[in-house]
Amino acid sequence: MSRFTISLGLTLAAASPALAMTDQQFLKQAIQTDNAEIELGRLAEAKGGDVATKAYGQTLVLDHSQHKKEALAVAQHIGMAPPQDAPPAAKVENDKLERMSGVAFDEEFASFMIDGHARAIADFKTEAASGHGEVAKLAEKSLPTLQKHLAMARALQGGK
Repeated sequence: MSRFTISLGLTLAAASPALAMTDQQFLKQAIQTDNAEIELGRLAEAKGGDVATKAYGQTLVLDHSQHKKEALAVAQHIGMAPPQDAPPAAKVENDKLERMSGVAFDEEFASFMIDGHARAIADFKTEAASGHGEVAKLAEKSLPTLQKHLAMARALQGGK
């Protein structure tokens, strides 16, 4: 089976047409990821050792709160009950980051955000190219913000 990941290292079945993720599956994972990014962003605002990490956390909270609002509207329109939780991988990372501070926190946080946003961009491009109505349009609209988040996370690591 092909594997497909969405932000924060979440793994979803997809990629080939026979195994393509449904709009509801994609939207569920996107909303769960928004929940996680908001939570992790708040953690970075509180625990970041560097002003740039704190600012990035604030950006994540603002942008993912807006994205979640848009995703919830699409979910409601297609008759889907939205998830309230974050993905398990995000919960594990949150627990790890809770025990860190300063430079160690900043490095781990940036690394996790780089990996997650790089995967999310690929996933959102795939969904946007699918042409499946409102969910595909939301994915397309989300790409510039995800690309901005990736660039910001890379800048936290000195452009790595």
